[in-house]
Amino acid sequence: MPDPRVVKLAQIMVDYSLELKPGQQVWLRTAPVAQEFNLAFYEQAVKAGAHVLVDQAIPGAEEVYYKYASDQQLDFIAPHRKLVAETFDASLRVWSDENTRSLAGVDPKRIARYNKAWAEVFNGVMKRSAAGLYRWCVTVHPTPAMAQDANMSLADYTDFVYEAGMLHEANPLAFWRAEGKKQEEIIAWLGGRKQVVLKGSNIDLKLSIDGRTFEKSDGLYNFPDGEIFTSPVDDSAQGCVRFKYPGIYAGQEVEDIELSFEGGKVVKEKASRNQQLLTSLLNTDDGARRLGEWGIGTNYGITRFSRNMLFDEKIGGTVHFAVGQAFPECGGKNVSGVHWDMLCDMADSEIEIDGDLFYKNGRFVLA
Repeated sequence: MPDPRVVKLAQIMVDYSLELKPGQQVWLRTAPVAQEFNLAFYEQAVKAGAHVLVDQAIPGAEEVYYKYASDQQLDFIAPHRKLVAETFDASLRVWSDENTRSLAGVDPKRIARYNKAWAEVFNGVMKRSAAGLYRWCVTVHPTPAMAQDANMSLADYTDFVYEAGMLHEANPLAFWRAEGKKQEEIIAWLGGRKQVVLKGSNIDLKLSIDGRTFEKSDGLYNFPDGEIFTSPVDDSAQGCVRFKYPGIYAGQEVEDIELSFEGGKVVKEKASRNQQLLTSLLNTDDGARRLGEWGIGTNYGITRFSRNMLFDEKIGGTVHFAVGQAFPECGGKNVSGVHWDMLCDMADSEIEIDGDLFYKNGRFVLA
């Protein structure tokens, strides 16, 4: 008997997040460890009339690839992957790591080279998404490795995952639709505003949102969800920010990241651990040293850091910045093979926009 929360999640993915319709093609990117969810999603998608491409990762294969692939192989763009990115209607990525540290021994320059090769395809996907031609979502299936990262038992982590998505409730979508309404009110206040100043114990940064729009996050692209986000003007970031929480990329942690910006570009980066990875990713391409996203967490039900950015960037009382690829739907222009989120605690901070107080000590303050 499957966990009823798993069935509920599969239904939400098909009917709400992806809104699959008869005849549409959907790409399911997953792993065998998520078999319970995989089957539940497949059943719901087939019942909806969709054509499902199941893409199951081989545990350990990614590590083998990055360790032994030639430069030619790292630069290779698989035609079938490009075809899916250019023609499919939707994709679902199921985050279900069996070993969250499998790439810890990989040279970060090899990961950066792979990302650079795929930058054009990645940007194309983002443009199709912005135009409403491609729906995508990322969700989580709990695993022992992910529970260990979060310093929880598997049972407690499973509850954490599903409760963050309100899947223990009789009608989770009622919550997410109400959350969307709250976010719309904040976004309406932000409409037409231009200059942002963030000041606090971890941040002293100015940036422009002139001509940019904010998007709400109510379960359509990530699940669980809870943030508003935009893409800052490319050359506007000025100042510095320290990320209290570790930055995590491909299972590797970069601790105590500090970024200094001039003219929108990271001109100095520092980390107490894994500096090489930080610098390698920032050197991926011309766009990797500029901000592609500024987001504000709105989910005050997520109260602990779990080392999974799908949850962590949603924590109420935090903001996050992503270097690299911007969101075209927000008016973002920056192009990169990287989109790497980093989390900043705002408990002792404030945000002013066009001189008006907008946010103070982790809470919105709307005039």
